[in-house]
Amino acid sequence: MKRRWVAILLAAGLVLTGITGCGKKSEQKAEEKKSEEQSNVLRVLNGKAEVNDQLQELAKTYQQQTGVEVQIESSATGVDSQATLKGYYLSDQMPDILVCEGASFENWEGLLVDLSDQDWTSKTNAAYKDDQYGVLGFPYTTEAIGLIYNADILQKAGVDPTGLTSPEAYKAAFDTLNEKKDELGLTAIVGMAANAENIGWSTGNHMFGAYLDSGLAMDDTTYFDQLQDGGKLDDSRIHHYTEFVQMLIKNADKKLLTEGTYDDQVKNFASGKYAFVTQGSWIGSLLVGDDAAEYQSAGSFAVGMAPYAFEDGMDTILASSPSWWAVCKEGNVEEAKKFLSWCATADGQQILVEKAGFISPFTDCSYVATDPFAGVVADYIANGKTSNWHWQSMKDGMGANAIAPVFESLAKGDLSEEEFINTLQQQIAEYLKK
Repeated sequence: MKRRWVAILLAAGLVLTGITGCGKKSEQKAEEKKSEEQSNVLRVLNGKAEVNDQLQELAKTYQQQTGVEVQIESSATGVDSQATLKGYYLSDQMPDILVCEGASFENWEGLLVDLSDQDWTSKTNAAYKDDQYGVLGFPYTTEAIGLIYNADILQKAGVDPTGLTSPEAYKAAFDTLNEKKDELGLTAIVGMAANAENIGWSTGNHMFGAYLDSGLAMDDTTYFDQLQDGGKLDDSRIHHYTEFVQMLIKNADKKLLTEGTYDDQVKNFASGKYAFVTQGSWIGSLLVGDDAAEYQSAGSFAVGMAPYAFEDGMDTILASSPSWWAVCKEGNVEEAKKFLSWCATADGQQILVEKAGFISPFTDCSYVATDPFAGVVADYIANGKTSNWHWQSMKDGMGANAIAPVFESLAKGDLSEEEFINTLQQQIAEYLKK
């Protein structure tokens, strides 16, 4: 009897072993199938919502050529893409290709793929390089920051924009425009938005970036280095800068200044309501895209970009890659590399330049963007009149969270110029300690 139970148990064990073996094989096949499916799908986080449609076309073309599906996930305008990525990371849903600005690379230390061995790196000087980890960022465009202007309005008013290289020149131009404001159909001379919640990314990063870099050589980090030293600000430079910002505020559309959004700001400029707007070259895609009707109604006017000349002789705009695409080590690495390599080829560049309006960072690109600002930025670059974007290396979130609220308080009249400077320095110093 005992031998019989042993035999039954052994037989049962063999059956169970067979079942378990089948189960393992089924699971293995399922995993292999899942892996195979994933190898033909790439997820890309896009931080520039204004070119979502164009990047969807890029993805579609790539799939047609390679059979690999690329899913473009675009963050809404004003949404912190790094916060989105952190949420993805915590839920184990990181995209294969993510978007990073300068300082945000630190968020993913050790988690990004070194792209130094890729062919495209020899065709650009704009790749993001880390001393320890190598080439981490693929550059897809060059952008510029300055005081954008309606060239047709300035011409009608008799203002020569090439002379806007000092505070006095700006003051004279603003006085002339104010005298002719009704005749020119202007709501205000300047379209500046300073609401920290709506557009803190602009004042806290781009406008403050003018303090850090205006008039300097691309490799000059003088004022950024000071800032890193406990939030120090150069006394003379910051006073001149603040006086210039106050002049912009004085001549700004007061409703837009404290309550407006990015969309309001650009749409009003496209409609011909402002002579100047405190934005960057990226708004060109909106002038010929979402705001095309308003832009055409206003005569599809010529545009230009002038320096934030808060001291005499400042004649540079700020130009750089605004952000980069990076490859996550935990993702579909090989397919991500192939996609980025393709983006640097003629087929990829044609869409990125001619459709998305990007200014190519690649030396072998023969395409020219139809974007209204493409020629403007290219001329500044060709003439060596560009300064860097060292604001990108500020501590992550400092621009929007520490600096922008101080700009809003100044715009509302809650702070004097001296209080603005003192509060700004205090907020930066406290943020650096976190």
